Amino acid sequence: MTENILIDDQNMNFISKTDQKIGISETGITNLIYVFRGQQVMLDCDLKRMYRIETKVFNQAVKRNIDRFPENFRFQLSKEEYESLRSHIVTSNGKGGRRYLPYVFSEQGIAMLSAVLKSDIVYE
Repeated sequence: MTENILIDDQNMNFISKTDQKIGISETGITNLIYVFRGQQVMLDCDLKRMYRIETKVFNQAVKRNIDRFPENFRFQLSKEEYESLRSHIVTSNGKGGRRYLPYVFSEQGIAMLSAVLKSDIVYE
């Protein structure tokens, strides 16, 4: 796969040889990994951005396949965990923002999410 992809580190995107942006670079992804409850995880909002899908589509795909996401694949951060996260990253300026505590996905959860999203795209 990497031989067909060029990395644009400046903009944190993978670029295929056909010049279509298809995601976030390895460096960019590394910066989006956090550790909660002893697991390396990624935030739902970062995954939506990576997969370039709307929140509604993302949430529907997960809800339709919720049985594929056990607690060790996907879990919601507690208020304390979220406050800890917010203290480490730049947060919203107060105009809008989250209306719920974020969900995070482990490596296995991300793999399952990828499979679920691919199957949803096939059926659309």
